Formats: sequence, C-alpha cells, structure tokens
Amino acid sequence: MLTPDNTLLLVVDIQERLLPVLHQNTEFTAASRRMIEGANILDVAIAITEQYPKGLGATLPEIITLIPDAPIFAKIRFSAWIDDIHAIVRTRQPENIILIGCETHICVLQTALDMRDAGLNVYVPQECVTSRAIENKINGLEQMRAAGAIISNIESLLFMLMQDAKHPHFKEISQLIQ
Repeated sequence: MLTPDNTLLLVVDIQERLLPVLHQNTEFTAASRRMIEGANILDVAIAITEQYPKGLGATLPEIITLIPDAPIFAKIRFSAWIDDIHAIVRTRQPENIILIGCETHICVLQTALDMRDAGLNVYVPQECVTSRAIENKINGLEQMRAAGAIISNIESLLFMLMQDAKHPHFKEISQLIQ
C-alpha cells in the first residue's frame, strides 16, 4: 500500500538540454509538475538525479522551483539506482518508489529494473515519463510492466497515497488533477 511515509518520488533526469528533443515535452513537463505538486501536498519525500549535467544541463527550473530543497545527485550511469539514492533508501526505508522522468526506455527503465531487483515496489505514472520517440516510451513501459513495475497515472497514485476521501488534503488534490 502506498502511503506518504513509505514512498519516495524519484525525479530522473528532467534536464534543460534533453527536454527539447523529447516527445510531447510540454505535456510531459506539465504532468511531471502535477505529480510533484501532489507529492508536496502529501509530504512525500523527493529526490532528483541528473544525467551528466555538464553535457545535458541542470534540472528544469520549472521543476526545481517546486522542490528547491530536494537533494540532487549527478550521475553518469544510466540507472538512477546510484550510491546516493541507495543511501536515501537505507535511511528513509521506503517500500515504494514513484519514478518520473527521462528517457522511459533508458534511464527510467534501468532504474526500475534495478529497484525491482532490490525488492522495491516501483510505480510509474505513464504521463510523467517520455522518450524521443513514442515507440521507445511504449516499449520502455512494457518492459517495466513485465518486470513487475506498476504502470499507473497521476490521479491513481495520488488517490492511493490519500487512501480516503476524508484525507485532510483531498480537496486540494482533487483540484490539482482537474
């Protein structure tokens, strides 16, 4: 069961120089922002990775402004399952990871596979991942699903995190997803 206390949202490589070449990048960015806003409202822990920031730039400013205090970890490995993320998982001990970011069939896929191998439950809101080609996104999602990741959507995940319409942030989350 997803709860804010047992879940970590991992923002994978949503970077300045990568975004322009990605499929439906405007819709993807808006969806990722909604997921992050919902996670903030529900007080879900958030961490960020950046793939080779010297070459691909920093995380998008419109993402950073939502989570200015989230730790950011540079990586050259495609998978975001790096030592710094291991340390967060060891410290916080989440059972569930919500993955959003770029590219679905490379970094997000390899992260999901590594995290599943580590025994974590992985959730991927399908509108919060993208690739340069839609076919690669679809293929990446299919591979994650086959490996046991739950392919979901923003609304489902936020409502899973709340569990009940009596949740104190129900109205705020409901307005966010409209």
